[in-house]
Amino acid sequence: MEDRNQMPYTNAVIHEFQRFCDIIPMGLARRVTQDTQFRGYTIPKDTEVYPVLGSVLYDPTQFSNPENFDPRHFLDDNGQFKKSDAFVPFSIGKRYCFGEMLARTELFLFLTSILQNFSFRSPIDPKDIDISPKLVGFASLPRSYEICLKMEILQSMCDYGECL
Repeated sequence: MEDRNQMPYTNAVIHEFQRFCDIIPMGLARRVTQDTQFRGYTIPKDTEVYPVLGSVLYDPTQFSNPENFDPRHFLDDNGQFKKSDAFVPFSIGKRYCFGEMLARTELFLFLTSILQNFSFRSPIDPKDIDISPKLVGFASLPRSYEICLKMEILQSMCDYGECL
């Protein structure tokens, strides 16, 4: 995990994946604690509201080209990782996901372990792949894809005469 700070592009890719996929675009229900004015409307006290996190993750005032997968959303001009207040895939406030830190750690370790040990190849031309999510009810799910993985560690072992 100490390597994450030395890998700004990988960190940006993971963040952009979470932003772009937006698997659960609606947060947990909240209750308004007092009469609240919002965009010209009055929301009465005790009204249940649902934050639509996807509206923030795809906000063009926060992300330069929100409809495209672009890790540069999380990189500064020097290629270093930059945080964004609009990055809220785990919600925000008192009811944010308690597993957020564990999920971030697992995403980093899982992705980097796969990338260290496998190379990827698509059976179809990458430009023909539709990466837009499928909308299913209140969730946004990735589409199904076929992919070929080649285990690089075995090739490295074979290069040193250790092939079985």
